[in-house]
Amino acid sequence: MRSVALKVGDLAKQTGVSVRTLHYYDEIGLLSPSHRTETGYRLYGEGDIVRLQQIVSLRQIGFSLEQIRECLEQSAFSPHHVVQLHLSRLKEQMALQQQLYARLEAIATRLRSTEAISIQEFIQLIEVTNMVGKYYTPEQQEYLKERRELLGEGRIRQVEAEWQDLIEQARTEMTNGTDPASESVQALARRWQSLIQEFTGGDAGIEQSLQTMYQHEGPEIASRGAVVEPEATAMWEYMGRAMAALKQTQQE
Repeated sequence: MRSVALKVGDLAKQTGVSVRTLHYYDEIGLLSPSHRTETGYRLYGEGDIVRLQQIVSLRQIGFSLEQIRECLEQSAFSPHHVVQLHLSRLKEQMALQQQLYARLEAIATRLRSTEAISIQEFIQLIEVTNMVGKYYTPEQQEYLKERRELLGEGRIRQVEAEWQDLIEQARTEMTNGTDPASESVQALARRWQSLIQEFTGGDAGIEQSLQTMYQHEGPEIASRGAVVEPEATAMWEYMGRAMAALKQTQQE
């Protein structure tokens, strides 16, 4: 029987795992092609594909890449074990989905008969919870998850604090009527740009998804309540002008 050996592009096409993700797994030593052609092309063999299946299953279950690495390094952690673990978690998820469906159906019934504000707020909470899924592709969500793990929880908390500080400084400049093209606001715009690039990893597609989310959901929701209406729209438009001025300067 002929053994399987696939180039990275062919493996990505057949499995749905992006080339970028496969390269990332190779970069961190989680999954590397074990074969090489005479011309130097690296190929994924049968063992690599089995390992990839385990990685994909464990990722869907919710394991971090570091947890997956630890599991796969255990000799007792077999492919059969991974599949059984995945099946068990899927059963749990199906039960939870059924419960969620029943609850949402009950809420919909109540909404038809009452204007209770608490229920409406609950619906809005669900909408915000699902926002990422609405505006980012599965591949982008996977990449952002990897970015989060790469940055680490400590750095993520720092970035969140930096955003709060940056928004507060931008609010002050706007209130004072400072020109968006002034050096003080341009310094804020450079920090703004830097934080966005750190979040997106410089991925233009993810930056566009972020912009689309802002356009459809509005600045108050997109900023996760950091700024509230009516100030939110004004401040985001103000920083939009600052970012436009920054990009023009960078292109000159």
